[in-house]
Amino acid sequence: MSEKSKYTKEARRWFEQACEDLISTRILYNNQRYYLVCFMSQQVAEKALKAVIYYNKEALVLGHSVKKLSDWAGKFDTKFINLGKNISILDSYYIPARYPNGLPEGIPAEIFNERAAKSALDLAEETIQIVRDYLHFKEPIKR
Repeated sequence: MSEKSKYTKEARRWFEQACEDLISTRILYNNQRYYLVCFMSQQVAEKALKAVIYYNKEALVLGHSVKKLSDWAGKFDTKFINLGKNISILDSYYIPARYPNGLPEGIPAEIFNERAAKSALDLAEETIQIVRDYLHFKEPIKR
């Protein structure tokens, strides 16, 4: 396997999982699991951005911040810098949307509402579209 195809294959794996997570996130939204939509939207963006970084032959991609990952991907295409500015709010869902001790009071299921979830889902979908356009994968993503 060539070096390029090795990185392309890894990028495809991360992007396919991001797309699968987006499908699940829509199901969660339709079932009013808004706190999970917020967290999963962050995960969709994180995995999609990691696909971009792997695609550009980075061997080890660590970290969870979509802002930092967007900045890293921005080394390859500046459109990701602007994307990072738009989606950085998703970083605020990484811990508080999952853990009660990430909030001053209550639990995530009580705090995260439809408006927050819709906004997060829209940002995840925007990220997927921008990354899909960048990667130019020829065949469709398997579902």
